[in-house]
Amino acid sequence: MIEANDTTFQKEVLEKSKEVPVLVDFWASWCMPCRMLAPILEKAEKEHAGKFILAKVNTDESQEISSRYGIMSIPSVKLFKGGEMVDEFVGVVPEQVLKTFLSKHIS
Repeated sequence: MIEANDTTFQKEVLEKSKEVPVLVDFWASWCMPCRMLAPILEKAEKEHAGKFILAKVNTDESQEISSRYGIMSIPSVKLFKGGEMVDEFVGVVPEQVLKTFLSKHIS
């Protein structure tokens, strides 16, 4: 898992997504649903060992990038491949829903 922000997003997310998919969790420390989703995302990253990178973006600290990607509600999760956002979901999802979401993009 990596932390990305307005300064590092280009390198840590967009550039890395050209090599391996990057799943970006837009969250905030005060957001209880974000805290519920975080362990589900972290478990998936461990289970898929190296098949994707989990990046966390704190929306309170990274307002420029949050605005660029139209974050209106959190948690908001976006998947980047080849330098582009290719899929997304908003809110807390069960582990099985996340597995289905990932299976569309990760081999």
